[in-house]
Amino acid sequence: LLAVASIPGSVLPQRGLDPIRVTEWIDGNPTWGPIMDRLGFFDVYAAPWFAAIYLLLFISVIGCVIPRTRQHWRAMRGTPPPPPRFLDRMPGFRTWTTATPVDAVLDAAATDLRARRWRVDRGPGWVAAEKGYLRETGNLLFHAALIALLISVAYGALFGWRGNVIVREGTGFSNTLTQYDAWGGGRLVNPDNLPPFSFTLEDFRGDFERSEAQLGAPRLFEADLVVRPEPGAPTEAVMVRVNEPMSVDGAKVFLVGHGYAPILELRDALGRVMNEDGVVFLPQDGNFTSTGVLKAPDATPSLGFEGLFLPTAALDDVRGPHSIFPAPDDPAVFLSAWAGDLGLDEGVPQSVYALDTEGMTQLGLEALRPGESWDLPGGNGTVEFIGLQRWASFQIAHDPGKEPALISAIVALVGLMLSLFIRRRRVWVRATSEGAGVTVVSTAGLMRSDEGDVSADVEA
Repeated sequence: LLAVASIPGSVLPQRGLDPIRVTEWIDGNPTWGPIMDRLGFFDVYAAPWFAAIYLLLFISVIGCVIPRTRQHWRAMRGTPPPPPRFLDRMPGFRTWTTATPVDAVLDAAATDLRARRWRVDRGPGWVAAEKGYLRETGNLLFHAALIALLISVAYGALFGWRGNVIVREGTGFSNTLTQYDAWGGGRLVNPDNLPPFSFTLEDFRGDFERSEAQLGAPRLFEADLVVRPEPGAPTEAVMVRVNEPMSVDGAKVFLVGHGYAPILELRDALGRVMNEDGVVFLPQDGNFTSTGVLKAPDATPSLGFEGLFLPTAALDDVRGPHSIFPAPDDPAVFLSAWAGDLGLDEGVPQSVYALDTEGMTQLGLEALRPGESWDLPGGNGTVEFIGLQRWASFQIAHDPGKEPALISAIVALVGLMLSLFIRRRRVWVRATSEGAGVTVVSTAGLMRSDEGDVSADVEA
């Protein structure tokens, strides 16, 4: 039930991760959107019904483990039960006669069973033995580890946080809430108390396979950072690679993506420079065909550009402009220029990677290579493609429940293997004297689970 309840949290946008997409989803579904919002489907993991399922699972597992632990503890401290009255009804029953006296038979049986690590009890005319107590121990260990895992996940959800940020070469990041592109924290996390570290992306290097067999496959991605652990502290150089994060002040910085930022110099109709920095373009395919937006609300007139960046440009009648290789071998940018109201004064949040052209007029289309410029139609300004920057996407996370959850998962797997591969079983030996030096020996066994056969133990 908990797994089913988690599905909306994976399918639908969540307020803690992307509030803008939540707003867009509700606006695009005016009937179901508000209903689902009231039911908590856009903040699933904080919804009361999800917490109720989580707590019920927690309580039910505890209610299973505690009485079974008491029962298992008594069983481990006790002795194997004596043989049943009708031993011949038990699985694997065997009987034979021997000239060995009764006590000698039972002594030999008890000694042999103890040597093979059975728990043995001796009674008048019988020996009882039991083995495989670790099966139930493993079962209880698995459930106890599941409880610990639930606690670890809850602790991490309450006190953990993570966010994503895109950083261009030569620019920096400071670990404050306003610097993140997306951020999500637990219910008990105070964003004002984030670790005060910062870093600058000095250089990003990416390399791709050029052989025909694996053309375009990634070979190397690494970022050189200059890190300051806290204000006033000396800086240190750190290299971050994929799966080799940087740890600083309880947080880990993962390299999760990269792309290109064409440097566009934009001048408006009055000749004022509106932009001369790199503009982040987001990759859309494996060859890094990328889309981006440049907005200049303070220009005269207000200008907006929708762009397509191609690291290695190609053009055909079917696909149009596209990139044929992810490295910047032959870069080009295709721009669509718009003039008019950008919609930034309406109070509705906008994505920096999307342009609302409803109140704008298209000025024209142009393709630019590095060093080329475009005089916008109507004397509305100029835009020049100066060069190229790289950007890297980082995920910064603090998950205090991660290590306990890992330990709990390992313990749960150990317990599961014990419960799957160890068999709990009992065997009995009964010896009676028939007189004239004849002893009748009977043996039988019982498997404490449905599967398995005890005959081999009885034969031994």
